[in-house]
Amino acid sequence: MRILITNDDGINAPGLAVLEAIATEIAGPEGEVWTVAPAFEQSGVGHCISYSRPMMVSELAPRRWAAEGSPADCVLAGIHDVLADTPPDLVLSGVNRGNNAAENVLYSGTIGGALEASLQGLPAIALSQYLGPQTSDLENPFEAAATYGAAVIRDILEKAPQDDAEYRLFWNVNFPPVPASDVRGVCLAPQGKRRGTSFATKPQMSPAGRKFLWVQGGDQRAEATPGSDAALNLEGHISVTPMRADFTAHDMLPALKDAWP
Repeated sequence: MRILITNDDGINAPGLAVLEAIATEIAGPEGEVWTVAPAFEQSGVGHCISYSRPMMVSELAPRRWAAEGSPADCVLAGIHDVLADTPPDLVLSGVNRGNNAAENVLYSGTIGGALEASLQGLPAIALSQYLGPQTSDLENPFEAAATYGAAVIRDILEKAPQDDAEYRLFWNVNFPPVPASDVRGVCLAPQGKRRGTSFATKPQMSPAGRKFLWVQGGDQRAEATPGSDAALNLEGHISVTPMRADFTAHDMLPALKDAWP
């Protein structure tokens, strides 16, 4: 198996090293793992692509490339340039430093990389490690992802149904903020919503008297939709969420069909 990996934390991020080890296990001794990751951190860029400017790509080592662009850019570079003659069988994005559950999905560059792979017709899985008080003192904060990542990916590849939809299925996996020994299992879960919290801005004055705004996330331990990804993560479960790039509110189409016959 030939696997392409990327992330949004950057080419030198510890989570990418964790993903490389997971991918190497999945690929097997006869397989190949290729890395095309952002040269610099790209957290929060979502599915952004460098449509109006070129990006530089540099080979750092055999099968290891850095691109001055977003995770979606990296996937495009990997598929259409680096691996143009030998396309990958699977694209993995992560392991992100922090969760990409609930509303974080809509901002995540990690998700953006997997989403782009799905638009290119390839199976793709995004992986993220929820962080919290129980992971802060671990020698490896990515312990849960490192321990269970390969098994979860194999499970998805084995159980995923045949998918012929125009917007191809991709997968979002979040590992809970607990040591590996405290993981309670794997749950299929919908994307949730944290209640009473959201992204916001925080002002700060520079020494020159100019106002700057920092974007800050909401409380990551806020109550979330029961049974959803974030809620299950906080209970110690690994969440697996099937996703598509189709943003249509399909539940509203029947109710609105008489308004626009």
